[in-house]
Amino acid sequence: MTAPSFKLNYWLSPFSFLYGMGVRLRNQFFDWGLLPSEQYPVPVICIGNLCVGGAGKTPHTEYLMQLLQGQFRTAVLSRGYKRKTKGFVLATQKNTSEDIGDEAFQTKKKFPQALVAVDANRREGIHQLLSLPENERPEVILLDDAFQHRYVKPSLTILLSEYHRMFYEDKLLPVGLLREPKMAVRRVDIVIVTKCDKKMKPIDFRVISSNLQLQANQLSFFTTIIYKDLKPVFENNTRCLSKAEVKKNDEILLFSGIASPKSFVEEVESWSDKVTVVRFTDHHPFSEKDIVRLNSIFNKMTSPDKFMVVTEKDAARLVDNPFIPKDWKQMLYYLPIGIAFNDEAAFNKAIIRHVASFKKNCILH
Repeated sequence: MTAPSFKLNYWLSPFSFLYGMGVRLRNQFFDWGLLPSEQYPVPVICIGNLCVGGAGKTPHTEYLMQLLQGQFRTAVLSRGYKRKTKGFVLATQKNTSEDIGDEAFQTKKKFPQALVAVDANRREGIHQLLSLPENERPEVILLDDAFQHRYVKPSLTILLSEYHRMFYEDKLLPVGLLREPKMAVRRVDIVIVTKCDKKMKPIDFRVISSNLQLQANQLSFFTTIIYKDLKPVFENNTRCLSKAEVKKNDEILLFSGIASPKSFVEEVESWSDKVTVVRFTDHHPFSEKDIVRLNSIFNKMTSPDKFMVVTEKDAARLVDNPFIPKDWKQMLYYLPIGIAFNDEAAFNKAIIRHVASFKKNCILH
């Protein structure tokens, strides 16, 4: 195996050792039953990762929602990271990203009829969802980013690992970005390698599949990001703009507050030779000072066809931002993303089969 292409802070190894001891002890307590894991009478599908940062959980959660909602009443439950509310919140169309977090806001906007809820205490959140009236109660619950929340025992666990930072090459925090030791992959039913290079060859798939060292009952899949046409952040923007319309000499201000913007930046830079990139931290709340800074950069651009591009998550935090200048509302776009599987039919079959068999076993029981 070649050396990883990302940086590891080996000088922090003593802290990583202590952190690892704590995580292993906590997991052992769950394995021994000293800490309780609760199971539920509906399928609970967990989508998570071992690394800190963006492995693509939101688009994969949305893919599952799209797959399941036509057949089963499906709910998405997340913690609502960086929201300003507390406890359980069942999202409505009136909620903002400050109420429920940018990820839940994005999901509710895409699936307005779906149950979308937030609660840092996943057990309490599931109980609240299952206490809804029978005609509203979810038949399937998707847990977004809950792999480390072991107080809930999912019926199916999906682990995401980014192609450019595979978990088996990484190290525990703070040397690397692993939240748990690599052996935690044993708790997984499906591993999805995300953000794959579209130029991957069959040998690359075989090498990664071998390095995953999965057991016979564990499945693996690969996904690539699909970038769709630009959409206006504000509904009153009447100027439609597809990727095909962008010219090489158009000036673009690209700014983002996500964990891994590399592929997003590369995509936009492939459209134009004049892209100015400004990066912020993950889930960054855009302040008045940030907007003033960005506006200053944008005003220095001289092209008559200049515009701004952000990610879908950034758009969720910007749409209700009180500091946005009026003229931005005709020039600010977000870039929606989707995912494509290497074997979509097999993945879909595995998910539907799991949900159907779980429900059938519950009825028989």
